[in-house]
Amino acid sequence: MYLSDLNLIKPENCTCGKSHHFAVDKIIMGSGVISQLPEIVKEYKAKKAFVLSDKNTYKAAGERVCCLLRENNIRFVSFSFDEDGLEPDERSVGRAVMQYEHDCDIVIGVGSGVINDIGKIVSAISNHTYIIVGTAPSMDGYASASSSMTRGGLKISLPSKCADVIIGDTDILKNAPIKMLKSGLGDMVAKYVSIAEWRIANLINGEYYCEDIAALVRASLKRCTDNASGLLKRDEKAVEAVFEGLVTSGLAMNFAGVSRPASGIEHYFSHIWDMRGVEFGTPVESHGIQCAVGTLISAKLYEKLKTITPDRQKALEYVKNFDVEAWNGKLREFLGKGAQIMMDLEKKEQKYNKEMHAVRLEIILEKWDQIIRILDEEIPSSQELEILLDSFECMKSPEEFGISSDLIPMSFKAAKDIRDKYVLPRLAWDLGIIDEIV
Repeated sequence: MYLSDLNLIKPENCTCGKSHHFAVDKIIMGSGVISQLPEIVKEYKAKKAFVLSDKNTYKAAGERVCCLLRENNIRFVSFSFDEDGLEPDERSVGRAVMQYEHDCDIVIGVGSGVINDIGKIVSAISNHTYIIVGTAPSMDGYASASSSMTRGGLKISLPSKCADVIIGDTDILKNAPIKMLKSGLGDMVAKYVSIAEWRIANLINGEYYCEDIAALVRASLKRCTDNASGLLKRDEKAVEAVFEGLVTSGLAMNFAGVSRPASGIEHYFSHIWDMRGVEFGTPVESHGIQCAVGTLISAKLYEKLKTITPDRQKALEYVKNFDVEAWNGKLREFLGKGAQIMMDLEKKEQKYNKEMHAVRLEIILEKWDQIIRILDEEIPSSQELEILLDSFECMKSPEEFGISSDLIPMSFKAAKDIRDKYVLPRLAWDLGIIDEIV
């Protein structure tokens, strides 16, 4: 870990008004560090471990974990999902919980995205220590206290538990499938947009923002992009930079208490495509690659946004004529049953309330120059992003993984409803230009 970067964070009395505390006890990264696992288990005085993996991660590191526990006389029960395309949903969590034995007192996840998300839930339910042995630098949930799950057809961020110990053995990580290495860097590239939108939400809605946390994420992102060309060669420095960046992003979300430092509209594109995949069986890609594609789309849309001159009357007229019920019908058609949860959220949030819109609009008009400045400071040009994505042979269009470009406009519009975050499609709706910008 680049522990010097973590010194940017003030545990007490930060200028943002919050106190920031580490939720992770240990972060162990480097060559051969998996050998430290038995000693760590003993430090927590655990008597019996529950080892969770899937058939791929068991081969990558799960078998080694079990051997280490056995050699050190640590009792354990091992459960490995045997299906391809494991889904992070109610069924998978239920299967894992049913395999958990009552006398287990520590959970060891061996994997990355889905296994880590499920492992955190099992740990939270059992109220026991959680160790994650990373098998790929593919996503930013290693150090977060939530799990990205599909519940009732809707992609949600479910509060769960932060890992107590994160083990990133670079000998294991660098041998992950190339697609997973690309996915991890793709997830990091998304931070350009997430930081920009966090600042804009602070400006327009007064949402909480911490510059120290943002600086921490920017520093990790820069290391990733500086070493991007080495990723396909499985260069240890490049792989370590991505894993460190993903862990740092999780820590940043914990410090902030929200997911803002690590996700914005680019993640919502991914969530929308995932929801359609669950509902209609349409193609999906790995989360990080979808986020990278979403980042490039977002950058192009923000470039279009910067060319417009806000028009108060146009915005007020658009919102006056906006038909919520007609929009809900389109949302149901596009997303299926997952749309209902989004519509229920709107009943509480009231983002379509005309009076509330009028207040936001005045702030947007007053601070338009500051909004443009934030975009210039945080988000590279779409041409620069294309060069970056090309450097690690990442997809740049949803059509490359089977999603028609015709679905981008509706994906963009639907993304404003998926969470209660102020992101680009909400800004475009407030300005009355959401239909024309895509």
